[in-house]
Amino acid sequence: MEFDEVLRRRRMIRTYDPDRPVPPELVDKLIKHALRAPSAGFSQGWGFLVLQEQADRDLYWSVTAPADEPAAGSWLDRMRTAPLIIVALSNKSVYLDRYAQADKGWTDRDESRWPVPYWDIDTGFAALLIHLTAVNEELASLFFGVPAERVGPFREAFGVPEEFVPVGALTVGYPAADKRSPSLRRGHRPVDEVVHHGRWAGSLG
Repeated sequence: MEFDEVLRRRRMIRTYDPDRPVPPELVDKLIKHALRAPSAGFSQGWGFLVLQEQADRDLYWSVTAPADEPAAGSWLDRMRTAPLIIVALSNKSVYLDRYAQADKGWTDRDESRWPVPYWDIDTGFAALLIHLTAVNEELASLFFGVPAERVGPFREAFGVPEEFVPVGALTVGYPAADKRSPSLRRGHRPVDEVVHHGRWAGSLG
């Protein structure tokens, strides 16, 4: 698929065909493409938890979903049909260690040197590559967060080390009939509201 077409088709899809698993070769491709993401200092401070078995996916939803079960047909209920979940996690310590090396020279590992948390940003880049690869392979995908109050139970359930922080998860599968998200009615913001040449102009309103 041409890249322009991938971007044209890209959207978050919440409903999947539960009877069509993602072939192993495509799962491998999704992860391999994630590893092509850029990272500060080529630190590559990320990790990916791949959940394909039904028991693993059921466990994921049981420890991360809201306590109140959603009504049948809700967005969360539909997401549970995804045959693949990939959780993208960042590891800040890898970046602090990398930039304390001789070619970088920040020997004190001072986190305040970082203007923004690049470990999370880079992991987000990797997640986007998974998402775009899914589109290119005519799969459906959705990126969403792990609720803050559920991170602890998620770690415990899957044995995730403390230094890894779940930046988000992706459901992946073959698409089924889906409801159009109400958010899409907002449309894209006008270019002149978000792009500024030479000097910031206007207001976000």
